[in-house]
Amino acid sequence: MGEEYLQQFLDKTTWYNSIVLENLLPTNLWDPLPHFLQSWLRNYMAGTLLYFISSFLWCFYIYYLKRNVYVPKDAIPTNKAMLIQIYVAMKAMPWYCALPSLSEYMVENGWTKCYARISDVGWLPYVVYLFIYLVVVEFGIYWMHRELHDIKPLYKYLHATHHIYNKQNTLSPFAGLAFHPLDGILQAVPHVIALFIVPTHFTTHIGLLFLEAIWTANIHDCIHGKIWPVMGAGYHTIHHTTYRHNYGHYTIWMDWMHGTLRDPIDDEVKKVM
Repeated sequence: MGEEYLQQFLDKTTWYNSIVLENLLPTNLWDPLPHFLQSWLRNYMAGTLLYFISSFLWCFYIYYLKRNVYVPKDAIPTNKAMLIQIYVAMKAMPWYCALPSLSEYMVENGWTKCYARISDVGWLPYVVYLFIYLVVVEFGIYWMHRELHDIKPLYKYLHATHHIYNKQNTLSPFAGLAFHPLDGILQAVPHVIALFIVPTHFTTHIGLLFLEAIWTANIHDCIHGKIWPVMGAGYHTIHHTTYRHNYGHYTIWMDWMHGTLRDPIDDEVKKVM
């Protein structure tokens, strides 16, 4: 890629920085910072806001506005449990935000297969590439997640932090980002690895990274959405209680192919029997 084309990526991240930081901080606090630190600060502030807004609104809806509709009263986590989840997530958030900042740096320097505009490839290739990108991410997250369970030191020192939430009344949308920092980064790394394999629209990549905050909040609410083949909260709640099933991220396909799928409906039937 030529310098003129790479400048488009730099212009985009500079624009994203100004949109977020100008509206949240005085200019003299962030403008003198190097571009990489500006991007990290933007990712940190935007990620934190997204985490709190999405998790709070969803908790308010399912635990208060729709109390006893989606979640039984005895399955609602305590305020103390949710505050602990927020504490764990906030300790990790500065580290989480290093990953998208690093991926942006690599894109700006032309090290990846990212492209700046959909018009550079056309809509049909964009959709095809996006599908392949999501397949790569699904494959990567499944195996990363599974190895975090199968490799005992990784589980003991990293992933166990997240699995203290192992009952319905200990899980909440706030648990979605309550990981050991390295654990959270490892599970997001497939998003970055995919950039070196698949031509990817840069803004779509950034958007998908931040949508993770909403997705992870959703899959920790213990509500089975029954949208096949989505790996929703019903499946993920089973993962938190059995530890050996439903490692997938967006869909059930990887678990189905590797024999680790456990269906929430079948699980309920077995409990009744």
